[in-house]
Amino acid sequence: MGSHARPNRIHRTGVRIAMVALVGAALPITASGLAQAATPGATHSADENDQHAVKGEAAAAQDAKAQDAPQIHADHAFLLDARDGSQEREMWGGAKADESVSMASTTKIMTAMVVLKHPEWLNRQITVKQEYRDYVQKVGGSTADLQTGDTLTVEQLLHAMLIPSGDDAAMALADNFGSGATADARIADFVNQMNAEAQQLGLAGTHFDGFDGISNGSNYSTARDLAKLGQRAMLKPVFADIVKNKQYKAEAPAANGHTRYYTWDNTNKLLSSYDGALGIKTGSGPEAGYALVFAAKRDNRTLVGAILKDDEKSRFDDATKMLDWGFAH
Repeated sequence: MGSHARPNRIHRTGVRIAMVALVGAALPITASGLAQAATPGATHSADENDQHAVKGEAAAAQDAKAQDAPQIHADHAFLLDARDGSQEREMWGGAKADESVSMASTTKIMTAMVVLKHPEWLNRQITVKQEYRDYVQKVGGSTADLQTGDTLTVEQLLHAMLIPSGDDAAMALADNFGSGATADARIADFVNQMNAEAQQLGLAGTHFDGFDGISNGSNYSTARDLAKLGQRAMLKPVFADIVKNKQYKAEAPAANGHTRYYTWDNTNKLLSSYDGALGIKTGSGPEAGYALVFAAKRDNRTLVGAILKDDEKSRFDDATKMLDWGFAH
């Protein structure tokens, strides 16, 4: 048995020598002392291979990032973390988070912001005009069913605008907080105030042409802008206290001297379905689809998000998924 061991070792060594010779022939030595592939099947340099590796890693990272994101229906979506009060931290944006589109009644967030620049007027009395009711009928808008001749405070009108999304209440506020000799002039001035506030807040993708979201062709925003607007609005205690209400009851002196009783139900279903929900505002329309600006608080963290051009059911489901994802990160 030992007589066969040595020839076998010689044979294996011979194979190794032959393989080295073959490799040496296929990979000629360059002036730099590195072997380069000369065969047709190996045409990439070391640098190119490194580039492909980097690109592969980047693609893998992008795929991982896409998977580690809220899986929602809406493309116009944005989420931020407002844990530092006035300083927000951007968390996630959908594919069209920065595309300006119609925003419907989420417009009323800015209407409230302009009114709340004058907190000293919260107890100011405003009488409901027939024009406010006529306007709602004309545009087919949402209503708080304010009755002509009733007298409500500014704070009550804010509830009427933000909870049942009353266009009549929004018009009452615009008519009384704008300057001018006529209703049209006062409302135009109020809308100018809304745009000035948007500019001051740095909402570059936002423009208002009305007080309630009934667009005249140039009333638009982005999901990113609306999330930031919602975050700023929630810093105002009066606003935050209003939008968290599932229902609100108000009493107002009626034109006949009696007391009028109002009950307004919130259009934001998230308040009833999501633990920690704080608000903020719904919106819908033929052009806008369904919109939602929302906020929730858990474990001392407050998240604020916005969704535009969604469908009726998906906007609340999408908001839930975004919030769950945000609180998990």
